[in-house]
Amino acid sequence: QKMPPSLPATINIQEPRWDQSTFQGRAKHFFMVTDPRNLLLSGATLEEARRVVEDYRAGTVPPGLTEDQLWRAKYIYDSAFHPDTGEKMLLVGRMSAQVPMNMTITGCMLTFYRTTPAVLFWQWVNQSFNAIVNYTNRSGDAPITPSQLGTAYVSATTGAVVTALGLKSLTKHLPAIIGRYVPFAAVAAANCINIPLMRQRELKLGIPVTDENGNRLGESTAAAQKAIFQVVVSRIGMAAPAMAIPPVIMNMLEKRAFLKRYPYLNAPLQVGLVGLCLVFATPLCCALFPQKSSMPVSSLEPEVQDQIRKKDPCLETIYFNKGL
Repeated sequence: QKMPPSLPATINIQEPRWDQSTFQGRAKHFFMVTDPRNLLLSGATLEEARRVVEDYRAGTVPPGLTEDQLWRAKYIYDSAFHPDTGEKMLLVGRMSAQVPMNMTITGCMLTFYRTTPAVLFWQWVNQSFNAIVNYTNRSGDAPITPSQLGTAYVSATTGAVVTALGLKSLTKHLPAIIGRYVPFAAVAAANCINIPLMRQRELKLGIPVTDENGNRLGESTAAAQKAIFQVVVSRIGMAAPAMAIPPVIMNMLEKRAFLKRYPYLNAPLQVGLVGLCLVFATPLCCALFPQKSSMPVSSLEPEVQDQIRKKDPCLETIYFNKGL
């Protein structure tokens, strides 16, 4: 049997397969990155993907490797290994865990919102999960200490729970449908607290900024602020359809005889509706901003601008990994 021609070593797998300057290209990329089936891959499959990617980057092309196989390995690698540190990420913190984890947690938050203990418990579960995701998908390669991590987690979780309870008390005398939106308002507010707190080290010390070719130019806090703002917007957008559409449908269903006859179907129905929304909302909201974000050199802190001007006086735009 004739062997396929050897693959050229010139395919740029540092970048995603599709054009990231377009929303459509970013959406295709994130449908691959957030695919929940990646969670089922064995450790051996992940290590094989890592080997293929690292060998190819080093200029070694295994015989018979096709372009589709190379990109498949690249996406398996990206789904499990941090882009800046190269470390294997925590399973529940990976973007491929977003849909199954969020559909379960969000479905339960929307189902069990009537009592204070239930609100407390599910907000705590949600913020604990968010803390793991925010830590796992942080930008940069600088380590975060256990004390910093602990402080950020406690602050973020407390902020989320206080927000949820405050909103719950405010909606006591309002129509039932308004009460159903308390979890979303709490999640949106909590994202504004949790993400900056879990990534506070980046806000203090900056994140790596590079030129177009990935050459590191320094660390910038201005880039960190932009990165975290974009992630907050994406996360709130991600939660919006899953927490806004199911309450309307469930409110209608609860007035019908079907759910009164089978009340135990409430939670599974809610979780299923949330999951359906998240399958599309997660990759599409991740795609709102490019993963490799950019900003003008003139928008950076003066000392970072000076540092870059010394290295490359003509450079106008820097790039950075915004995190997810």
